[in-house]
Amino acid sequence: MKTLVLTFKNEEGQNVSLRLRYPKNGLTPQEINTLMNTILAKNIFTASGGDFVEKINAQIVESNTTPITLE
Repeated sequence: MKTLVLTFKNEEGQNVSLRLRYPKNGLTPQEINTLMNTILAKNIFTASGGDFVEKINAQIVESNTTPITLE
């Protein structure tokens, strides 16, 4: 499973991450940057430490699950 992780700094200086599952394939850095700028400009999210005030980073995380059969 792929997850797009967007990390912002809030008003208290804490890092806060948003995790978006199943991002579309081929997202460009420009598209992600535009998304993060929109989140900041429209003040869409807030955290216990206040509003998001700064972009920190973005990354796509991939994870695999292997089922284990128990006897």
